[in-house]
Amino acid sequence: MYGEVGGRSPGPRGDCAPGGEDAYCPAMNGQDGSMDRKHFLRAAGLGIGAGLLAGCAPEGKPDDVGARALNPPLERIGLQLYTVRALMEEDVPGTLNAVARIGYDEVEFAGYFGHAPAVVRGWLDAAGLAAPAAHVGMQDLSGAGLETAIETATVLGHRWLVLPYMPEEMRTADGYRELADVLNAAGAVAGDAGLRVGYHNHAFEFEAVEGAPSGSRGTGYALLLEHLDPALVDLEIDLHWSAVGGADAATLFAEHPGRFQLCHVKDLTADGRMADVGAGQIDWAALFALSSQAGLRHYFVEHDQPADPLASVTASYRYLSAT
Repeated sequence: MYGEVGGRSPGPRGDCAPGGEDAYCPAMNGQDGSMDRKHFLRAAGLGIGAGLLAGCAPEGKPDDVGARALNPPLERIGLQLYTVRALMEEDVPGTLNAVARIGYDEVEFAGYFGHAPAVVRGWLDAAGLAAPAAHVGMQDLSGAGLETAIETATVLGHRWLVLPYMPEEMRTADGYRELADVLNAAGAVAGDAGLRVGYHNHAFEFEAVEGAPSGSRGTGYALLLEHLDPALVDLEIDLHWSAVGGADAATLFAEHPGRFQLCHVKDLTADGRMADVGAGQIDWAALFALSSQAGLRHYFVEHDQPADPLASVTASYRYLSAT
């Protein structure tokens, strides 16, 4: 599913069903935009993070965010470009310019749509955008693939190369340890070039895994936290999918301070649907108040299957910027 150097190819991801875990997960095909019943009941029963969900969604239209803007607003807001992938496939520079006009300061790439890094860098500079991170594939984390990914990152100004998805066949205790070894090794090589490696979660990492440590309910994520070297690898926490998985983000931040340099920002409704930021129940002010403890530096808005990509990212930006 990763066909481009240094990032995901647009084709396979676009073929994934709406509502899949960031549409990276073939096993989620066929879902309609809501979490499955197991994950929803689990998240609801756990309270999703020690009160980090508001009691009820505000009345009014889902995209009517003006009256409930984030307080205090984020000073610097990024966008994961997977949200606007259909537009990127047609017109990369035009899409970057549109994102910048909305007000976004930075972007995270999910493939370069066949364009040379130097050309994309020119478009970024013209739009006035920074690109501190990119999602890359497993083949980009070792050997010649990693060398090319580092070269691309250097041209585009990326600081992080983030693996966005773990293959299903690796989701065993040994598989999580193996993945940690791959990420640590890649982090060591990337570090010599002044870069960092990261891992982006979905919900499945928070499921119990036989052979995992007893802490954090014996999950795959607990194994990653145990075996990833914080000197080499950071974590990009997806605050929607971690909530779906029943994780308590506040507890993760407290127990592993400084390890979460990047995050994905997308909301969760009472019935388990993904929503524009501010149109769901996640208490963003409470989460972002923990940013210093967590180590958060970059906040990337994302929506996996928006009906209207630019309207979606505009609504999320308005909420987060209080504009």
